[in-house]
Amino acid sequence: MKQLPTFTNQKLYEQAFIHRSFLNETKDKLASNERLEFLGDSVLSFIVSNYLYTTYPDFNEGMLTNLRALLVNTKILGQIAKELDFGSLMKLSRGEDEAKGRENISLLADCFEAFVGALFLDQGLETTISFIKEMLLDKAESFVQKKTLKDPKSLLQEYVQAKKQHTLAYKVLSEEGPAHEKTFTVGVFVQQVQVGVGVGKSKQEAEEKAANEALEKMAK
Repeated sequence: MKQLPTFTNQKLYEQAFIHRSFLNETKDKLASNERLEFLGDSVLSFIVSNYLYTTYPDFNEGMLTNLRALLVNTKILGQIAKELDFGSLMKLSRGEDEAKGRENISLLADCFEAFVGALFLDQGLETTISFIKEMLLDKAESFVQKKTLKDPKSLLQEYVQAKKQHTLAYKVLSEEGPAHEKTFTVGVFVQQVQVGVGVGKSKQEAEEKAANEALEKMAK
């Protein structure tokens, strides 16, 4: 198992592993890891985005978004947390523990993001970048080599089908400008709920941007 960075603030380290369910079963005044998870999600997105932007200068926005979605999805983050044995460090309620919460990929992924947030607060950006690079960023090239990158609309279609949410539709929300220079705003809807919006000089461009936004939201 890989060695975790050493924290200066031990309380921050411990908080990264406290699930909210645990608070109901302790008399100690503790905070759950949810705020750290919020911060870690943003820090992780920035680090991954900056790395991909720098490493793949020939990739367009759609390809970069696609690759980021492949890297920071729940399954990948949860698997990394599992490899780091985060499950054994988590503080859960008895009920959550009995429900195999320590093996729950979603809880593990949340815990990983909280750990990233705690690490950023304790050690700063450079140490956090080093940790993310070792744990996650090196996986990017394997996705590229396997040619798993697809256009965002195709990727969203596959994602929705995998979730068995079969109703996926794109709708033009507005058109502006003269006929030769129109700007289209398109919304993408899953089960009649809007999950993304895109603006472009063509319907196709707007649809791709809408799919990009939907992927960012739904892949987390």
